[in-house]
Amino acid sequence: MAYSNPLLVGTGIGLRQPHVALFMDSTPNINWLEVHSENYLQENSKRRYQLRQIRHNYAISCHGIGLSLGSADGLNLDHIGSLKALFDDIEPTLVSEHLSWSSADGRYFNDLLPLPYTQECLDHMISRVNQTQTLLNRTILIENPSSYLAFKQSEMSEPELLNQLSHHTGCGLLLDLNNVFVSCSNMKTDPYAYLANLDWSQVAEIHLAGHTLKKLPQGHIRIDTHNKPVCDEVWAMVNNYRDTLAQIPCLIEWDADIPSLDVLLAEATKADQHLGLAYA
Repeated sequence: MAYSNPLLVGTGIGLRQPHVALFMDSTPNINWLEVHSENYLQENSKRRYQLRQIRHNYAISCHGIGLSLGSADGLNLDHIGSLKALFDDIEPTLVSEHLSWSSADGRYFNDLLPLPYTQECLDHMISRVNQTQTLLNRTILIENPSSYLAFKQSEMSEPELLNQLSHHTGCGLLLDLNNVFVSCSNMKTDPYAYLANLDWSQVAEIHLAGHTLKKLPQGHIRIDTHNKPVCDEVWAMVNNYRDTLAQIPCLIEWDADIPSLDVLLAEATKADQHLGLAYA
């Protein structure tokens, strides 16, 4: 089945299960949708059928969490095969994964775990991304993670590693501005310095999300919970890079305490207003 596959334009939202029926019954006014790939891997499932129907009306981005690209384990070829079947079926405009690891000795963890930013890690990620892109027969995007600690062994900054990874593999970058703010706040570094060191020519998608500020005995920590509206500090980052971001598809990402669809659509409208885009 062939779908029209336009470039993603303006702001989209994450398609979450509480809202699927609304998209099956009507066409809410949103530019594009992103789905979590792992929710749609079963070929003959109800979810895959629903996504096929929705795909007729919206361009789709597929965002994965299960490849564990940074792990020392071998690539899970069965998982990659299932992803390729999904992508061949749905024909998403973009496909993305994370700069992280989540498995050891075949055991998977319910977290996207951090990597030390070393040459060894970079070489490993280059190999893994190259293998994955070859097996999928498509370019993927790699997302910057939210961080709560830094490795003493790190030899380069996160933007430097991402730039090198993109340069050596041809992969694109998925820039999560909330993750930048969360990580830099937790590490007490400057988010604008982070953004200044990033190769923006490789950024193909933006994520905007909310987070939780938690008070601990030793101080405050920001946790990437995706359960709130985008915070003022992240909107300020959007405003600062408005001309650049207006050329890149942006996503409102909301994964927990999911509100009504109207709330998500209002956040998307707010994003388009910050970007100076007419909402179609």
